[in-house]
Amino acid sequence: MALLVLALCCFAQPPSLDLNNREDWPRRRAEILAGLKAAMGEFPEKGDPLDVRFLEKHEHDTYLRHKLTYGTENGDRVPAWLLIPKGKPPAGKWPAVLCLHQTVAIGKDEPVGLGKREELHYAKHLAERGYVTLAPDYPSFGEYRYDFAKSKWASGSLKAVYNNQRALDLLGDRPEVDAKRLGVIGHSLGGHNALFTAVFDERLRACVSNCGFTSFPRYYGGKIAGWTSDRYMPRLKTVYKLDPARVPFDFPQVLAAIAPRAVLASAPLQDDNFDVQGVRDCIRQARPIFGLLGAEDHLQAYYPDCGHRFPAEARKVAYAFLDKHLKEAR
Repeated sequence: MALLVLALCCFAQPPSLDLNNREDWPRRRAEILAGLKAAMGEFPEKGDPLDVRFLEKHEHDTYLRHKLTYGTENGDRVPAWLLIPKGKPPAGKWPAVLCLHQTVAIGKDEPVGLGKREELHYAKHLAERGYVTLAPDYPSFGEYRYDFAKSKWASGSLKAVYNNQRALDLLGDRPEVDAKRLGVIGHSLGGHNALFTAVFDERLRACVSNCGFTSFPRYYGGKIAGWTSDRYMPRLKTVYKLDPARVPFDFPQVLAAIAPRAVLASAPLQDDNFDVQGVRDCIRQARPIFGLLGAEDHLQAYYPDCGHRFPAEARKVAYAFLDKHLKEAR
């Protein structure tokens, strides 16, 4: 254990994003991923078969909604909703978006339109817009009864990323889905869950994070205890002692590690959870990497004048962003 703690602590600072040579980027990106794993843990070497099991089917005017479960590892199964548009896709197959919910008891039910907040029904909205959408439960939410005390994972964050990767396997196997046009969207918990998933899975061409992050020093003035529950990253407390300066990654590195793929950060001006100035700082620091890779316009930010919400104007921007990178681009 002492050797493990020593190894984790060797990442005293997040890797620098000060680069002038794109040939150096793969090595620097590998350092970023190593920092994330130092804080989150490692992936398993082998998972279970997907073994998708369909449980329910509901018909709506423009799409079908299926409840299902899929396998991940060690006998664990994730409950999810799969929404499939009716009719024929204009390009032979539909693009698909993984839709990740916020911190809410009903979990996956909210994005598909079964919760009270219409502004967070983005899985339903996107299905109506011509996307196959998949909304899984985050561990311990909705119907996903997950016991972190018995978990072999070092963090809930990485367990969720792995579950999301299996969800992308599921989408990629669907005959009506174009596996080369996959995206992810999420609000709050779903917002940073989307970013983490996009970092580790390069199948995702576009990522939308609404109210999902700020820099660690700007998170409640550097008081990062909110990131340290079993659902998130306990090592930020046990190894890095709640000190933002010791954490081996921050969100400028997270954004940069997704480059040159497309990222939209939707960050309300009055969000009392994720400070907007910290978001601006992260965008400013990550943008040169996108420019270095010839994709400066693939990093976008939108700042609606509201609190911790996903209002109509922000959704309009987000859906148009996904259209641009998943429908219009080939």
